[in-house]
Order: sequence, then structure tokens, then C-alpha cells
Amino acid sequence: MPFNFPIFLTWLRIVLIPLFVGVFYLPDMMMSPAHRNLAAAAIFILAALTDWFDGYLARKWNQTSSFGAFLDPVADKLMVTAALLVLVQLLRLDAAIALVIVGREIAISALREWMAQIGASKSVAVNQLGKFKTACQMVAIPMLLLYGPVPLGGGFVLDTRVWGLWLIYVAAVLTIWSMLYYMKLAWPQIRERGGRA
Repeated sequence: MPFNFPIFLTWLRIVLIPLFVGVFYLPDMMMSPAHRNLAAAAIFILAALTDWFDGYLARKWNQTSSFGAFLDPVADKLMVTAALLVLVQLLRLDAAIALVIVGREIAISALREWMAQIGASKSVAVNQLGKFKTACQMVAIPMLLLYGPVPLGGGFVLDTRVWGLWLIYVAAVLTIWSMLYYMKLAWPQIRERGGRA
């Protein structure tokens, strides 16, 4: 198993998951609800930054590996799934939206694995639509974790509850759209091979 700094950042993202979830199990005497929201949002943002940096550094330092390519999306999906489950438990997100997002990730991951087995993985490579969906999702989640007004200066206040919900709805729509797009790309192989591969 290779180990380098980009892979360390990916492992760090996985290690942050229990810390992120654990924040919400701390007693109120240790941390107020507002500080708990802030801490969870900060941990999630840190995890999101490691996601960007590990890929950037791996390419820049020529430290890409098949193990890193496997571990990186696993870490992403674990972190996002943990955050969505927490938001559902806190009644800040409808379970149907979480199911759409998590279900799509499972379905597309399985599709990509199958396409790789038959040598057609490039057909379902990540595209701009998927990247935009991910961007909306990664901004919406910390907003829903903060879940309150954030002063921006100059008298402007950002209501993260409203903006977070709008962005997660946009992400859910893009999630369905991108899934249909990937399925369309893979459909010729699915139709040709059916249950044979």
C-alpha cells in the first residue's frame, strides 16, 4: 500500500468523520448548540479542503496511484454520507433528499466499477455537471451545519438555513440529472451486454 502526503490527507479526511459526528454527542455543558454547529461546519470544511489538496498535490508531485484513486472517492462519500445523516437526524434535511444523493453515489459507483471491468471506464468519467453538483453540495452542507444567520459586514447577514436548503435542493436536482447523464453514456454497454458481464 503506497503512502505519501496526498494519501495522508485522504486518510485524514476519513479520521475526521468520527470527530465530526462526535461533536453532536458532546453534552451541552461542554459545548453550546451554536458552538457545536460551528465546530461541525469547520471540521467539514477542513475535510473538503483536504479533498481538493490531496488531488492537486498528487498531480503536482506526480504521486498519483491506483490506491489513492480508490481511497479518495471512498473518503468523499463517507464524509458526505455522515454529514447528510447528521443533518437528517437534526431535522435540518429531509430524508428523501439524503436518499437521492446517497443512492446516486452508490449507483454511479457501482456503474463505474462495472464499466471499468469491461474496459469502458472513460465513458463514465467525471464531467462538469458532476463537479457542479459536488460544489453545490459541499457549500450547502456546512451552511446547514451552521444553521443560522452569519453577519458578513456592512449590515449584510447570510441566512445559512435558507441558502443551505436552496443549494442542497439544487444539488439533489443535479444529482438526478447527472445520474441520468451517466446512465445514458453507459446505456449502449448495458444494452449490449445485459447480464453477461
